[in-house]
Amino acid sequence: MSELFSFQGRVAVVTGAGRGIGRAHARLLAKRGAKVVVNDLGGSMEGDGVDAGPAQSVVDEIVAAGGEAVADTHDVATTAGGEAIVGAALERFGRIDVVVNNAGIIRWAGLPDVDLENLERHLAVHLLGSFTTMRAAWPHFVEQGYGRVVLTTSTGLFGLDSNLSYAAAKAGVIGMARSAKVAGEPHGIKVNLIAPAAQTRMAGGDPLADDAQAVPGQPFMPSDAVSPIVAFLAHESCPVNGEIYAAGAGRFARLFIASTEGYVHDDGAATIEDVAKNWKSVNDESGYYVPADLMAWSGAFLKHQFTPGG
Repeated sequence: MSELFSFQGRVAVVTGAGRGIGRAHARLLAKRGAKVVVNDLGGSMEGDGVDAGPAQSVVDEIVAAGGEAVADTHDVATTAGGEAIVGAALERFGRIDVVVNNAGIIRWAGLPDVDLENLERHLAVHLLGSFTTMRAAWPHFVEQGYGRVVLTTSTGLFGLDSNLSYAAAKAGVIGMARSAKVAGEPHGIKVNLIAPAAQTRMAGGDPLADDAQAVPGQPFMPSDAVSPIVAFLAHESCPVNGEIYAAGAGRFARLFIASTEGYVHDDGAATIEDVAKNWKSVNDESGYYVPADLMAWSGAFLKHQFTPGG
């Protein structure tokens, strides 16, 4: 990454930054000149417990390297917590420019055994946690006509046994980001997402390993391999809004939500038989398109009603 990508004068909040991927994000942003609020409740990967140690440890690392940072241990899952986290940036550094929502938990469970408490806890940390911090920062972004938000989703939403709640929460983050993108565009605010691939403690790895070496025949997915694209999306020169990117192990790729052209029935009311007969056309991906937002999709989906032969 070119040194042109500086964060001098910028203030960033990174949640879940006491270990693993969040720690890597915080350290890279600080290395590039950002003043960083290192937020981490310090609990287990299941979301239990509180420990101020991880956040303070990362702050100590940043300060030792010549950067500026402050530790925060508020819970992102509450409105008060989100406001306090952003408040820490304002109180200590006088502004807020970037919010990177990385905090998360995982409690493995699938149907039929997964219970409501499991789902609610995932929604609280991943979805509400992303909401509370973004919402707290939003008025400040609007006032200054500038803001960057990077939310964390997951390729887990593609489907995996025993991670129903995690996938549901991460999918919800995408819908929230797409709506926030539309709201933020007039104010210079950009909201994008990453789906990281790293050997964190959730994946059985060492969340503090800086010197991990590749092992032949095994995937090598260090946490810091995710952070370059996070910093790019958090930078003032970020060229996109409302997009999703997978990152890890040296690969960076765009993920997107698309629609096929589908089948148009224009001869009276469609029947089940009509749908079945044209199922191939309904699913044909050769002419798919990627809607910019809901209105763009609506226009494309309904174009046949306004354009003869459309």
